[in-house]
Amino acid sequence: MSDRYAKFDRFLFDHPAPWVLRITMNRPEKMNAMDWAMDHQLATIWAAVDADPAVRVTIITGAGKAFCAGGDFSGISGDVSADPVERFNTSFKNARGLAMGIVNSRKPIISAINGAAVGAGLAVALLADISIASKTAKLFDGHTRIGVAAGDHAAMIWPLLCGIAKTKYFLLSNEPMTGEEAERHNLVSLAVDADQLQDRALEIATRIANTAPSAVAYTKYAVNHWLRQAEPIFDLSLALELIGFEGAEAREALASIGEKRPPVFGAAPTPPESPQDIK
Repeated sequence: MSDRYAKFDRFLFDHPAPWVLRITMNRPEKMNAMDWAMDHQLATIWAAVDADPAVRVTIITGAGKAFCAGGDFSGISGDVSADPVERFNTSFKNARGLAMGIVNSRKPIISAINGAAVGAGLAVALLADISIASKTAKLFDGHTRIGVAAGDHAAMIWPLLCGIAKTKYFLLSNEPMTGEEAERHNLVSLAVDADQLQDRALEIATRIANTAPSAVAYTKYAVNHWLRQAEPIFDLSLALELIGFEGAEAREALASIGEKRPPVFGAAPTPPESPQDIK
């Protein structure tokens, strides 16, 4: 494997077919949850892929039983600044780099969702150009469950995929869905049996890799203008998510998960004023 990927130590790399790179998120003991290093690497790896002349299509998947269980909150405190402004800026840069890196990459990305995809892991799964889920994979946004706004991808892309009614139902209710249900709601491109997932992803990747590269790149670029139009929505949702992590609701939600008890929240905050309410 090229030295260009040596610094990306949270992943495994292989070439399962000519022109196809497979990236495997490799923290199986943590269900591939993102520590600070993986978060940063997911924000920067797509530029390296774009610069690799041996790659035309990328498959991203997870080692072990999970795709990616979102953020690894158990070990993150030692990796981030105590200064809330610096912490916000770094988190915003990484989360934005992850999402828009996938959107703006010139080369198609296929997610092979082999198991649980939660939070930021679900962002990787759904922002991929083609998303293929195991029928039994569990997809779960989970942001409001941990006391923060759904900010790392959902407000930008879910309404385009499954409509606003379904978007608000799943994001507000925190109801998980299987890969099979996600296909039915148009949240993923395809759902297949678990034992067919990697073969199906490779079959599609190979087909695209042998299609005219410029035509493929320009098609992706043009279609993804739908997502670029939604960048202001993404930026707002991400900022609100990160602000939420500094608040009491997130602290209580995370504590309740660690202590295996229902969360207890205080009075609801006053919603922000609508422009028409400001005199």
